[in-house]
Amino acid sequence: MNRLATAPLLSGLLIALAGPPSSGLSADVTAELSKDKSRVTVKIDGQLFAEYLTRSGTKPIVWPIIGPTGKPMTRGWPMTQAGPHEQKDHVHHRSLWFTHGDVNGVDFWSEQRKPAVIKHREFVEVAGGPEARIVTRNDWLDPNGKKVCEDERTLAFGADGDARWIDFDIVLSATAGRVTLGDTKEGTFGIRMAATMKPDAKLGGRVVNSEGNAGADVWGKRASWVDYFGPVDGETVGIALMNHPKSFRYPTHWHARTYGLCSANPFGASCFEGPGADGSATIEAGESLRLYYRVYLHKGDDEQGRVSAAFEAYCKRAKK
Repeated sequence: MNRLATAPLLSGLLIALAGPPSSGLSADVTAELSKDKSRVTVKIDGQLFAEYLTRSGTKPIVWPIIGPTGKPMTRGWPMTQAGPHEQKDHVHHRSLWFTHGDVNGVDFWSEQRKPAVIKHREFVEVAGGPEARIVTRNDWLDPNGKKVCEDERTLAFGADGDARWIDFDIVLSATAGRVTLGDTKEGTFGIRMAATMKPDAKLGGRVVNSEGNAGADVWGKRASWVDYFGPVDGETVGIALMNHPKSFRYPTHWHARTYGLCSANPFGASCFEGPGADGSATIEAGESLRLYYRVYLHKGDDEQGRVSAAFEAYCKRAKK
C-alpha cells in the first residue's frame, strides 16, 4: 500500500487529462467556493453542473448533478422535497457520496441516531479549466468524535459534447492507527439515480454492466462499469459508474439495485459471493489505500452513449 502523501497536493493531481471519445467540442468548466466555504459550485459554460457540499446529513456529497439535457439526474430527496416517483427511503442515499458501513466496526454508511460523521477539514484546491478540480481533506469520526481515519479526495468535473463526467479519486489513510474496512454490502462509492430512471418505476429504465448482466442480475457482480439509463422529463439519459483498473481490487463488486442505488463496493465479498469469501481489507498505521471512479453522464442508452468507448478512454488516465 502507498503511504500518505505529505506534499500539499497529491502527485495524482498532475495526471494527464483524458476524457470520453471526443466530439471535437470543448467547454469552459468553472468552480467557485462559497463565502462560507460550505460548498463549491461547478458550472459548464456558465450553467450549473454540480455542487460539492461539505456536509449533508453525515458526510460530504455532490448534489445536484445536472445531466447533458439540462435536467437533474440524481434523486433530490432528502436534500429537497421528494419529486414524482421518489420514495422517502434510505435517507443516507444522498445523490453522490463515499462512505462505508464498517470501518473498525463503526458504521459510516447509514445515519444513526448518534451517527459517525465524515467531517470536512479543509479545501486543498478549488480550480477551473478544461476540467474543474476540487481537492478536500476529511476526518472520519466515530459517534463519540474519535478519529478513525482520514481521506483526501480529488474530484474532477469535465464535459465534451453530449457527455459530462465526474472523476472521484480517494486516498483513504490510516493516520490514527490501523484501519480495517469490514466485509459488508453497505458501501462504498454510491449514487442514487433520478427516480424515473430506476427499473422499478417501470417507465423504461434499465441497468446493465460491462459483462452483459442486466436488471437484478447486476447486483453483486464484478464489472468494469455499471450503467443506468431511463427517462428524465421525456428524454432518455444515463449514468455509468466506472472503476479504473488501477483502483484497489479492480474490477469491483457492485451493490446495484433496481430501485436506483448503484454503489461500487470492493469490500463486501461474503455478501456478493457467499460464505467463505472475505472482502475485508486492513490499512496498516501510516499506510493508504487508493480508489478511483468515474461518474459518466450521457444521452441515450449505453450504446448510444458509447459507454464502452468512454470507459476505454477513462482507462488511459494515469493513476498511481
